Amino acid sequence: MTTKAEKASHPGCWVEESHEDILVLRYPVKRTLFQGKSEFQTIDVVETKGFGRMLLNDGLVMISERDEFIYHEMIAHIPLFTHPEPENVLIIGGGDGGTAREVLRHQSVTHCHQVEIDELVVNTCKQWIPQTAVGMKKTSRFTLEIGDAVDYVTTTNQQYDVILVDSTDPIGPAVPLFGTDFYYHVNRILKDDGIVVAQGESPFYAAEQQQSLLKIMGELFPVVSLYNYTNLTYPGGLWSFAFASKKQHPVADFHDHKVTESG
Repeated sequence: MTTKAEKASHPGCWVEESHEDILVLRYPVKRTLFQGKSEFQTIDVVETKGFGRMLLNDGLVMISERDEFIYHEMIAHIPLFTHPEPENVLIIGGGDGGTAREVLRHQSVTHCHQVEIDELVVNTCKQWIPQTAVGMKKTSRFTLEIGDAVDYVTTTNQQYDVILVDSTDPIGPAVPLFGTDFYYHVNRILKDDGIVVAQGESPFYAAEQQQSLLKIMGELFPVVSLYNYTNLTYPGGLWSFAFASKKQHPVADFHDHKVTESG
């Protein structure tokens, strides 16, 4: 997977993502807003024609202003509407802030704790993509911890109602977030009626990864499934979230009468 974001500072250029040498997505760029490199990855923010500002990590499109709401609403609201009374929520990753924004719209949530490994992603989005970064505003209901989420779930004794794994693809620092040890500890820190939802890759391009993740979850949780969503800027357009729960079923226990705060 490659990008040509480094050329995007010149008018008439395109940012390009190549997926497994079988698909190329290109977006016309008005200007480059930010280019940087942390100890974990490269980070680019570009202003595009038609999609607004776009965040890329290691050349992969993470979010665009035009369609980010789809991903963030789907990762957050499905489990939070399924759980009968979610109060304590853990977000793993999610450095752009959009998932936290949606979680905090639920009035039952008393505290949301986010663990993000890359502070540069957080600071970049706070400066250049406030549309999502507004979710990481410091309040009594939200705390942000810069650190390794694998270490956090391994060592914490805090118990959570819902855990959201808002990760990149299983490359680089995100690889352990798709492993057995990680989900063993996720299960350990979930309450008896807890739910975990994780970024579940593409059913067309990552079927083996999906099956591996479902197998790991299935050995630890009695309720496991996938649910799909569409996204303009992800390869193929159709992607999935993995859902696992100790009790709640995402269809039978979905509480559609719940309301969230607007804005």
